[in-house]
Amino acid sequence: MTDGDRSVELEECVGNPGFLEERVRGSGGPVAAACAEATGVGGRDTGTEYTQIRPYAGMPKEVLLLYSGRARYRAPRQVLFWLVIACILALVALTVAIIALSPRCMGWWQVSPLYQVYPRSFRDSDGDGVGDLRGIIEQLSHFEYLNIKSVWISPFYRSPMQDLGYDVEDFRDVDPLYGTMQDFEELLTQMHNRGLKLIMDFIPNHTSDRHRWFNLSRSRDEHYKDYYVWTDCNASAPRPNNWVSVFGNSSWTYDEVRGQCYLHQFLKEQPDLNFRNPHVRQAMIDIVRFWLEKGVDGFRMGAVKRLLEATHLRNEPQTDPRKPPESFPSEWDLHHDYTTSQLGLHQLLQEWRAEMDTYSREAGRYRFMVTESYDHEEVDKTMMYYGSPLVKESDFPFNFYLLDLPQNTSGLWVQHLVHLWMTNMPSGRWPNWVVGNHDTPRIASSAGQSYARVINMLLLTLPGTPITYYGEEIGMENINVSLSQMQDLAGKYNASAGRDPQRSPMQWSSNMNAGFNSRTNVTWLPIHPDYNNVNVESQKEDSSSVLTQYRFLSHLRQSELPLQRGWFCSVYADANVFSYLRELDGLDRAFLVLLNFGKEAAVTDLSSVDKLPDLLTVVVSTVPWTAGRQFPKSSIPSAAGEGLVLQYSSQQRFNAQPAAHCYVSEKACYLGVVNLLYKC
Repeated sequence: MTDGDRSVELEECVGNPGFLEERVRGSGGPVAAACAEATGVGGRDTGTEYTQIRPYAGMPKEVLLLYSGRARYRAPRQVLFWLVIACILALVALTVAIIALSPRCMGWWQVSPLYQVYPRSFRDSDGDGVGDLRGIIEQLSHFEYLNIKSVWISPFYRSPMQDLGYDVEDFRDVDPLYGTMQDFEELLTQMHNRGLKLIMDFIPNHTSDRHRWFNLSRSRDEHYKDYYVWTDCNASAPRPNNWVSVFGNSSWTYDEVRGQCYLHQFLKEQPDLNFRNPHVRQAMIDIVRFWLEKGVDGFRMGAVKRLLEATHLRNEPQTDPRKPPESFPSEWDLHHDYTTSQLGLHQLLQEWRAEMDTYSREAGRYRFMVTESYDHEEVDKTMMYYGSPLVKESDFPFNFYLLDLPQNTSGLWVQHLVHLWMTNMPSGRWPNWVVGNHDTPRIASSAGQSYARVINMLLLTLPGTPITYYGEEIGMENINVSLSQMQDLAGKYNASAGRDPQRSPMQWSSNMNAGFNSRTNVTWLPIHPDYNNVNVESQKEDSSSVLTQYRFLSHLRQSELPLQRGWFCSVYADANVFSYLRELDGLDRAFLVLLNFGKEAAVTDLSSVDKLPDLLTVVVSTVPWTAGRQFPKSSIPSAAGEGLVLQYSSQQRFNAQPAAHCYVSEKACYLGVVNLLYKC
């Protein structure tokens, strides 16, 4: 063995005394002897310590320390340490940057349509002819089928039903007609288990005349005597001023027990609460808190503009001063300067919003608030319900302006109604769109069945939250109601004001009672005679049905960023067609929506829109054979009542043009490399 060989052998074996001792005992070879000589094993001590060149597995701490200080080991260790620190800092910085630059996550009330259930008419589970809470439980899968996440349920409080639930006798109880509190709690639990949100109707302006508060107030109980609006009047002519109710007749009714008149802006069975009384304000906050603690996800605040009245009780000015003042006016004959939108109204709503915010602190449990106030041409008053940059109020007030669509079915008129809201809405706020509810005729009847599909397409492709009244997803129409069948008291006072026609039972199938009541042949209102064809069950099987198209558009809206949170840009309108773009900066995919609201077919030329490519592809159409076809932008055909959603690819954006009519609630850009949204 050469010295070099001996050196290598020593390097391999030295430093593990246990190993050497074993080798020394087992063999007397030259390697063992050399190792023993180097380490002193076997009784010989050289007086020096051998330094191992390479570490080995299982070495003791003392030996490891011999290597740890050497440059070849110390330098890589320090490099790795600082590299880890740098990576952590970079990740922290990247996380902070993403959080700072990312747009706000959309709320649950923004990502899907809001669906209104009128409980009397949705589904009857017990065979009494009236819909109930258990009936809603039985049909929860319908919301999932439509990709709907939030459901607004009209009143189910205990009530004498003079106004079919809007006259509340007890705000903390469920009317037996609809079920029990246990039924409500089960409904809420099952909805939450399915990822659905429940929005309750809240009617703060008035109570039933059978409410405990009113009975105590009329008997002048010390605590409750000012819970309602009372004034002295003459029993033979109970009319302190010319104020009129929504349903006609005087807003005042004489009460023999108290010997005074009380105010009611709706039926005489619905006395107005006095919100200038702090006890009333606190009592209503307590009711809001009661249902929030139950777990409800939000409230629709009804008739809020009527919460306060002027204390001076002066006559309201007439719209036609030439009309004799002694003649009894209707609601439309007066300017409601003293009975609506009074000073202090928004402070009330802000108090309720603040209470709801205390229950929104739990992650994923935001409590939503929407207000109902139709101010007609005074759109600026409606916009006040959004609140201000400093004080939060409702998430949005209902936008009822599309209810006027049947007045003039043309592209220009629809464009006007859309722009009316978008141009007046405060910057950064979220829009919404209503085309029907329990108080207005069904859109398929008022605008025409041939426009039902295109109106649904408008609803689901505009920016903001679409609000769908039950049955609109299948194109239900008004029913004819005879005087003997009439349930709505307002209709009995004034037949033209009756709201029964739009409240007929939901049409689930072609079976008995349209599947609304499968136990008995009883329904609280007649079933529409077209239920054999217009029903959920049959339309699910038809790929071209109103229901199928509604469902497709609902899913498309949620899956496509431009439709969900992108820019809205109006590009064309004429007597027939209204057309707009939905686009998102940074995303090469955008949509053109073209809707024909006119009376005749049209061929639309969009050559002047230079940001559009020459060829566009139809994603969905209200006319089935059109889907998948391609049209040049210079010649896009549409039949009367037809709607088209066309897709195109382009990096150019129309919203960048200075003169473009474009709106967005919160500007966001898309970074395709990392599939990320960011503020821009």
